[in-house]
Amino acid sequence: MDRKMASVAECLLFVAGEPVLITELARAMECETSVVKTLLCEMENTYRDEGRGILLHVTDETAQLISNRVYLDAVERLIQPEQKKSVSQSMLETLAIVAYRQPVTRAEIESIRGVRCEYSVMQLQKLGLIQAVGRKDVIGKPMLYATTDTFLRKFGMHTLSELPPLLIDSPEPTQEEQPI
Repeated sequence: MDRKMASVAECLLFVAGEPVLITELARAMECETSVVKTLLCEMENTYRDEGRGILLHVTDETAQLISNRVYLDAVERLIQPEQKKSVSQSMLETLAIVAYRQPVTRAEIESIRGVRCEYSVMQLQKLGLIQAVGRKDVIGKPMLYATTDTFLRKFGMHTLSELPPLLIDSPEPTQEEQPI
């Protein structure tokens, strides 16, 4: 790993504080995006392996310096944050449907859940966990929703491929379907 480049990337990410587009890092560092992606992956592994207080979290599009969750209790004691509004069960169900079925319309979510979900969709958008990504090419052109980079960071994932496998309850096999 090129130490100077790693130091520059670390400085840029620290100053930004928020997730930074990898393409923007490449522009600021005056090098190819592929070089920055490789460097960030190496840095992410090094930070994790060394058990540092800060970690590098890299997604497909962004990179961000984050605090190591191992030290969460100490951080909470230091800053004593206000209690954040929790995500309701209905919002979690809606978010799960969007995550696994994206892009998906509100009507499709409501069809799966069996109840209206406009409030949940609106709140998830306010929290930045889902976003409108276009319109479905059908009558009425309903809005399509998908998860965001914030969703990935909030749930500690790098890509959607890290979602756990979807387990669907299936009925017990009938007598004819039982293996011999």
